[in-house]
Amino acid sequence: MDAIKAVHQNIKPSEDLLVLLNEFRKMVNDCIRIGLDENITSTKSLSLKAYHQLERYKVPTYYRLTAISKAVGILRNYRKKLQKHPNAKKPYASKLMLTDCYSFKIVNNQLRLSLSLGDKKFIFIPLNNYVLRSISGYNVRSVTLTAFTLSIAFSKETAQTDITGLIGLDRNLDSLTTATLDGIIERFDLSGATKAKTLYSEVKSHFRRNDVRVARKVQRKYGKKQRDKVQPILHIVSKRIVTQAKAEHFGIVMENLKGIRKLYRRGNGQGREFRSRLNSWGFFELQRQIEYKAHWEGILVIYVHPAKTSSTCAVCGCEVSECAERKVYCPRCVRIVDRDENAAVRIVWAGVRFAPKGEAGEAVKGNPVKAILGADASQLTIPR
Repeated sequence: MDAIKAVHQNIKPSEDLLVLLNEFRKMVNDCIRIGLDENITSTKSLSLKAYHQLERYKVPTYYRLTAISKAVGILRNYRKKLQKHPNAKKPYASKLMLTDCYSFKIVNNQLRLSLSLGDKKFIFIPLNNYVLRSISGYNVRSVTLTAFTLSIAFSKETAQTDITGLIGLDRNLDSLTTATLDGIIERFDLSGATKAKTLYSEVKSHFRRNDVRVARKVQRKYGKKQRDKVQPILHIVSKRIVTQAKAEHFGIVMENLKGIRKLYRRGNGQGREFRSRLNSWGFFELQRQIEYKAHWEGILVIYVHPAKTSSTCAVCGCEVSECAERKVYCPRCVRIVDRDENAAVRIVWAGVRFAPKGEAGEAVKGNPVKAILGADASQLTIPR
């Protein structure tokens, strides 16, 4: 399994670098225009149409390939957006950027980028100690630059470790609850992230000046402040979960929550404030962090269907009813249990209740956990 990470640092761009970034941005926009005009949907088709039209840019030819690849990603996102918003504006790359997968090198603790092909001119960007330590010993895959930031993607080959159990994760607005097959429950507080999002959303809502440029500047300013507060909270929680899974040789089971935003759309009979809070729920970012950190350590990640994880009993499967705040009552088991704990237990068992042979939907409680995971790990992973 090829695990990938990225490391970032701030940079002070030179005049030559700014010119190169601007040329790359123009190439991306030319590719976007060609893709829209020709209704192109694949990288190969866009390469055939756009590659030779980019000859007018006096930059190394391999930048054309990465510009085409960048444009394809933007076009695909645009087509997805059209499905929800038919009147969406056509995409346009406004920020300076550059992506290089072919020509860069790290020489004497500096990143070397090609400026021109014939004259062999280069741009050198010093790398700080943190970046150098992070990429040491790994395969550096690509570099991405903006006007003031540098990102380096690196990878390593990891073998999936043998696991002896699973840990299930139930993500909520203010907390994350984990459960193991042994019945050990742990709760992580994420209310700090929710408060930060609510605070900065309120601050941005009070901006009333009728100036788009100033409004964008304010949005970026407070958006960055919000991320600076939320990201450390999510990183701490995701690291603790992956560390525990690695130490105890556990696989990680999470819900496949793709499409959950549809539950909180206008017209669903929900208040504006309620929709705002639920749509600011950063479930995907936490899952993304857990997934890439788990893959880096060779830990199995399983995605299961989220249906009825909170509305049915984790012991008997009977439908439960709300009886208090965050509590549910099972009439068959005659017990009251925490809603999140019940959901986490259901999620972890959903990761093992698959037959080692046959259809993935067949549930067999009596199968040994280790035998199921060893024989049918591929069947347990539901594509996202």
